[in-house]
Amino acid sequence: MTTDTSGTEGVFSINRAKILCVSNQKGGVGKTTTTNAIAMGLRHMGRRVLCIDFDPQGDLSFGLRADNRVEMQNSIYHALKGELLTVQTIQHTPFCDVIAANMLLSGIELEFTGKGREYLLRDCLKPVLHLYDNILIDSPPALGILTVNAFTTSDWVLMPVQPDIFSLQGLVQLSGTLEEVRRKSNPRVAAAGVLLTRFVARENASRVIRDAAKDITRQLGIPLLETTIRNSNALTVAQIHRADVMKFTKNRAVNDYRALLDELIQRGVL
Repeated sequence: MTTDTSGTEGVFSINRAKILCVSNQKGGVGKTTTTNAIAMGLRHMGRRVLCIDFDPQGDLSFGLRADNRVEMQNSIYHALKGELLTVQTIQHTPFCDVIAANMLLSGIELEFTGKGREYLLRDCLKPVLHLYDNILIDSPPALGILTVNAFTTSDWVLMPVQPDIFSLQGLVQLSGTLEEVRRKSNPRVAAAGVLLTRFVARENASRVIRDAAKDITRQLGIPLLETTIRNSNALTVAQIHRADVMKFTKNRAVNDYRALLDELIQRGVL
């Protein structure tokens, strides 16, 4: 647990969870897979973990065996609207605690248009910060109000990218959003780093992109993590079957995620 009394409007207080948001406005970069793997790894370490599915697609909820049917009235959407206490929306799954999301969450953009809407998630999580060691937020593949809420709530933002030039170009916009949030609503949020996913070391293109990533992240002032996640279909299969990905002990990508955990812990992110 961490001790900090410097947060915005008194939300960040003594003995609270460290909050990590996993974000990229581009879909298909391994954002949800990364959130899932980090959660499983932390649970195997004995940490108390809460996952917030903040993507209306609800893929993290599905992978963690949470119930995210639209007819269920206990999602993150209902907590944000104040229809339920936050603790009433927490589901205890075989893997970790989860606050699920479904397509109802996409309505937040239109339903909340007034001043202070960027603080919805931060205020929602305030009552449960002391219950966990780590809170992980899986943000949507967009840079709208949901992502701004996630950044406003978080200590750190981890940015998974595929080894292609379009993903790298998107880092500029993502970094800009992070800087804007830092100026306006959460001065303490920081970049945990850029994580290259689906990396194929033997391919020249991947190596070229990694070199380009070094230049771009240096210009943006964002760390490029030493760990890369190698390409593996087993991770996709594990999530389809809603299995604990960290139990695939002989899988190279799973071993990469173990190395990622070590690196993020060493950096003070987790």
